[in-house]
Amino acid sequence: MPHFLNNIYTPPSPLLPPELKHFSFSFSGHTTMVIATNLHHHLLLSQTHNSKDPKPQGGGEEEEEEEKLITLITQLYNTISNLPSLHPSPQVNSLFTSLVSACIPSYPSLSLSSLSPSTLSMRSHLISLCSSAESFLELHYSSLLLQLSLTSSSLLPHLPVFPYFSNYLSLSLLESSLLFSHLLHPPPLIAFLGSGPLPLSSIILASRHFPSSTFHNFDIDPSATSKASALVANDSSLASRMEFITADASAIGDRLRSYGLVFLAALVGLEKEQKARVVEHLSRHMAPGAMLVVRSAHGARMFLYPVMEPADLKGFEVLSVYHPDDEVINSVIVARKIGAAVESCKCREGKKMEEMGLEELHSEA
Repeated sequence: MPHFLNNIYTPPSPLLPPELKHFSFSFSGHTTMVIATNLHHHLLLSQTHNSKDPKPQGGGEEEEEEEKLITLITQLYNTISNLPSLHPSPQVNSLFTSLVSACIPSYPSLSLSSLSPSTLSMRSHLISLCSSAESFLELHYSSLLLQLSLTSSSLLPHLPVFPYFSNYLSLSLLESSLLFSHLLHPPPLIAFLGSGPLPLSSIILASRHFPSSTFHNFDIDPSATSKASALVANDSSLASRMEFITADASAIGDRLRSYGLVFLAALVGLEKEQKARVVEHLSRHMAPGAMLVVRSAHGARMFLYPVMEPADLKGFEVLSVYHPDDEVINSVIVARKIGAAVESCKCREGKKMEEMGLEELHSEA
């Protein structure tokens, strides 16, 4: 799911932003048309310059800006790693907000290969701390939303209580827009790997983008699947289409062949080697032609999430790659399992979504 780091970047607001209140998908004939009413171009599919974000310049100035960034992130890491607890609190929220804000601007030449061994080690531990903090945040809000849903026998109306709900809306809409440029029809069965105790991504995808699909949500932590299952059980509109399963993403096996679409959460496999094992497992067991959505990170955002490159998706044909430059932290890679010819909707093989605008997406649909 879009995890703690996405969630803390947007200032809290109990109301959904107006540009995200109304959107739907229409399936007609052999064309999938993405309809996003009042959706701002820049929010999802634009890579235009944002004047709010300081952009480092070329040459020595760029290197100097990157050095300043790494110094700042290291200072924040030292403070975060010495906290007595990562449970939600004003201090924890403030520190992670500062961390995310530092990583939002574009640093085009920054990559894992450009980091020193000590910085790489710091980054690895920092991502682990972020993962722990996110888990505590999700546990807190899962419990709160459960209590609220018990009073009304419905979960969906209470979701905006989560203060950063709009970020989940943005990322889910982005992923769905990319997917429906390659899909003729929504798959009947979808897997989400790494759903956590607060499965907001699956809930939004199921209720807004895939209303006829069934979601199987996997998490390695039995307490996470237990809390998520209890939460969704109180909403009759979702309970019949959501199942929660405790399993290691790299050990699901042949069951993966039944899914037409698999989402791989950003923090499933914190280290590159762990992520590679998961992808290799998916490649061996997913059905030919099935779709895979991988959440990754790019530029300075690699200090927040593990990085997956298109070349890492062995056994898959990469269809779309998109690196946001707004409050959506995760990059998105859409790929298809190699092995059979699949009827699809004007796939743009080899063309990256960051080269495209929303108008072009609409015109090709």
